[in-house]
Amino acid sequence: MQVKVKFLWVLLCSISAISCAQEKADIIPQTYTAYKTSEKIIIDGEDHDVAWSKVSWTNPFIDIEGKKHPKYKTEVKMLWDDTYFYVLAKMEEPHVWGDITKRDAIIFHNNDFEIFVDPTGDTHNYYELEINALNTAWDLFVSKPYRNTNVVLNDWNITGLKSAVKVNGTINNPNDIDTGWVLEIAIPWAAYKTGYFHKNVPTDKFWRVNFSRVNWDHQINDGKYERKKDTNGKLLHEYNWVWSPMGVVNMHEPEKWAYVLFSSELPKITNTFVIPQDDKVKWELYKLYRVQTTNFKKHKKYFTSIDSLTNSPIKVEGKLITPTLENHSTGWNISTKSPFTNKVLTVTEDGKFISN
Repeated sequence: MQVKVKFLWVLLCSISAISCAQEKADIIPQTYTAYKTSEKIIIDGEDHDVAWSKVSWTNPFIDIEGKKHPKYKTEVKMLWDDTYFYVLAKMEEPHVWGDITKRDAIIFHNNDFEIFVDPTGDTHNYYELEINALNTAWDLFVSKPYRNTNVVLNDWNITGLKSAVKVNGTINNPNDIDTGWVLEIAIPWAAYKTGYFHKNVPTDKFWRVNFSRVNWDHQINDGKYERKKDTNGKLLHEYNWVWSPMGVVNMHEPEKWAYVLFSSELPKITNTFVIPQDDKVKWELYKLYRVQTTNFKKHKKYFTSIDSLTNSPIKVEGKLITPTLENHSTGWNISTKSPFTNKVLTVTEDGKFISN
């Protein structure tokens, strides 16, 4: 979803921005260990390759706000090798349809599957890929989340992308009931390189990743599927189902995305990744960041002291952290020293995360 930024939590938390940040603390990102495969994966939309049988599915997707269970199941597997990041998505769907065939069109106007990738974990310069059941792709580069002034490169393409769809049923046939569709993808690591000599294959490192599935109620018009409208002719709202819940109807908050460890170990049916303690400190800084930015939206001014952002001590795994708010000529920063690594962790005014 490129343009679905809805700050619903601002309305829900009108009494206190601080209580809103505390309320959102309960959403914990999902984790997955993507193992390295030495076996050939044929991108054909099937899950018959031996490599896929050696790894587990993610937890089933949930509603984007983390409150409701979707009516159709979605789950994903991941693998990698020195050339590609592989994703296998299986989606239940009794009516598989699509009518968008032009690359880089607004794919989420059909039912689709979406991949979001932030290689550096700093919330800036991340990538989005959307594919529908016709295997039509929309890939784009986003310089910053939409909460900030950003640049979106719609003409950025994943050179060498491989994808295939297998429909378990018959696509665009309203006269039968389908089982669903399977999407198999191979994304070249080279697509995420920032320079010719950039060695970016994340061996035994983690990236921030999330998956989303947009699904629409449909109606039949002249024998063809289309998005359903109400009695006034207005489109009904879409469903947004995700792997790692966001707490708001907005995929573009990369600090909430899941953690995928690209392990060099042989594939196995286990998830061994443990979220680093410094990232849990980072979550706390982002709560304060949201308080600060919410206050500006409501009152057109920023807080100038850390005491205005939090009214209680902040602990991470029993360790006290003491954030500071620094105001300067170009904006402000919220920083703290990690009690686990002694690194200085910072969130800047435009939401960028920095670790020194």
